[in-house]
Amino acid sequence: MSDIEPRTSRAPQPSAGDAAAMLVSDADRERTHSYLSAAMTMGVLTPEEYSRRAGDASVARTRADLDALTRDLPLDQLRSVAADAAFGQTRVSASGANPVTSASGFFGGTEVGGGAVVGDRLKATAVMGGVVLDLRNVEYTAPVLTVKCKAIMGGVDIVVPPDVTVEVHGRAVMGGFDGSAAGPGGEGAPRVVITGFSLMGGVRVQRRGRADRLGPRRAR
Repeated sequence: MSDIEPRTSRAPQPSAGDAAAMLVSDADRERTHSYLSAAMTMGVLTPEEYSRRAGDASVARTRADLDALTRDLPLDQLRSVAADAAFGQTRVSASGANPVTSASGFFGGTEVGGGAVVGDRLKATAVMGGVVLDLRNVEYTAPVLTVKCKAIMGGVDIVVPPDVTVEVHGRAVMGGFDGSAAGPGGEGAPRVVITGFSLMGGVRVQRRGRADRLGPRRAR
């Protein structure tokens, strides 16, 4: 009987260097964005520092790239703040306030946001102007909000929080109707259905955290 123990093969374990070089996904970038946004909300980062790091996170390719952006931040605190800000906060209320039903930008611009009340329908019209619908902190009073857009040589920007369900059914002629933000949301959150058309103009829909600062608006 042999005294030699049989050898067992083991899969090679990834080294720290291999993990740092691992390519990241859009979900990884979004997670880092949520930490950076929470850091700005807490006053850990200035708006200028947040903008710079958020831009770097958008183009990050590896785990090391993302880790470098949050290495000096209090991640334990930020995870809690980011979780509260990202999901589960958008709900349908029973407010009796009259909802905003339309927003128009004719050769100029208008914006709906803040604590505005929205119902089941909202019409956005931009003719050689711009309309911004920032729906992150509005009060939803119906489970489904249908936004009907018309952009003629103008632009409609729609910003939604991360936890709502988004459907985009618009069309464009010599323009753009961006549906990249479409997708499911959190349980119990409202659904935002975006329809309409653009003619030599554009409709843009984006998901952003509540604390995120928006970039430059379309020309008024």
